[in-house]
Amino acid sequence: MSNDETFAAAYREHYWAVSRYVARRLDGRPDEVEEVVADVFTVAWRRRGDLPAAPLPWLYGVARNCLANTVRGHGRRRRLLHRLGNDETAHGRQVVDGPGADTPGAWVHEALARLSAADQEVLRLTAWEELAVDEVAVALGCGTRAAAMRLHRARHRLRAELDQLGPTTTPARTGAGARLPAPARPVGATTPSKDHGHG
Repeated sequence: MSNDETFAAAYREHYWAVSRYVARRLDGRPDEVEEVVADVFTVAWRRRGDLPAAPLPWLYGVARNCLANTVRGHGRRRRLLHRLGNDETAHGRQVVDGPGADTPGAWVHEALARLSAADQEVLRLTAWEELAVDEVAVALGCGTRAAAMRLHRARHRLRAELDQLGPTTTPARTGAGARLPAPARPVGATTPSKDHGHG
């Protein structure tokens, strides 16, 4: 199979998995999701000779880098708006939580938010994308042992945060099988499933 054919197969099979990966990390910003996904596959096209036989974890790694660029762009825009005195509240875009904002599992998301970005990502790769440790290693660009250690430490830190934040009515799941709640699905998306060969 030629490099072009390899890329075309990866695009067909994994476009929606990559879209879900990006959407989960850009919650509520569908226009930016499309832009980042386009960037991911642009990079994949340019590097189509590097595509591995199982390309999805590799594509997640590319998506991580594209998302990092997007976040840096947001930071630059926020700093510019701050200098101009043109913040979100001035435009009436401040979000106020309604009475039903305390949704089930919100405390788990709060615990996750207290972790470092690196810890959050390794947990999301295993809970949301359902990657095995060797696949996490590909997505993070590190060795399998390093990925396993990162995951072990991240789970330990998450359990510590859950112990502090767990709700008074429901005991926190702090055992080895503690899982992150599934993220909200993008509008129009099918139920996310493990996607290692079907798009």
